[in-house]
Amino acid sequence: MSAEKSFDFLENTPLANPGDMSGQMKAAYDMGDLGGDAASAGYGGGGGGRASAYLRRRGFGWLMEVEEDDEQQKPLLEELDIDPTDIYYKLRCVLLPLPYFGYDRQVVRDRPDFWGPLFVVLLFALVAMVGQFRVVSWILTIWLAGSWFVYVLARSLGGEVSYSQSLGVIGYSVLPLLLVGLLLPLAAKVHGLVGFACKILAVVWASYTAGSLLCVEELQVKKPLLLYPIFLLYVYFLSLYTGV
Repeated sequence: MSAEKSFDFLENTPLANPGDMSGQMKAAYDMGDLGGDAASAGYGGGGGGRASAYLRRRGFGWLMEVEEDDEQQKPLLEELDIDPTDIYYKLRCVLLPLPYFGYDRQVVRDRPDFWGPLFVVLLFALVAMVGQFRVVSWILTIWLAGSWFVYVLARSLGGEVSYSQSLGVIGYSVLPLLLVGLLLPLAAKVHGLVGFACKILAVVWASYTAGSLLCVEELQVKKPLLLYPIFLLYVYFLSLYTGV
């Protein structure tokens, strides 16, 4: 017995708008793309992907996080907290310590920095290292240890001075020794007494600059007790240069 087959005849009517077919095909294609993208995102790696979900369950979700650094990269000098203008102003305050010149010398103490004093001390060490390279480490050591000793002495005398302030003031005040160290060979050729006078002038200059800045209001009565160790410190600095 043969199975009966039924045939349905469809009416072949022309489309009112032929563009509808292409639009429907395009919509279906777009939906297929969207489904494919969603599937790939669900599998691979979006925030809700299987891999990220697995890592989150294992406690390694931070591996899938992307940090967005919106901040602009700062210049190197700003990153290292180096202000050349401020350092230059402090150098002028040390070179011209008298009130006559009108510089606000208190900024050397009130705004301490590390790179300016280190630059001055290293320059002095480079000048002193001619023929005696081992002096460089001694100069840096005396700067750090001497500043600590002056800081402890100032605090014990009742002065409100921090170690960073002592380190900055002592380091900047080495500048007169540096200048005299550059001129000393020329002065020694003129006369021996001229060279000796330059040494005394450099030590007194440096001691006055550092002492006047570190002797705050609480130490005005006890100023000689702080000035004498500072004077000896710069004498030792200069002795490392001259080799005496």
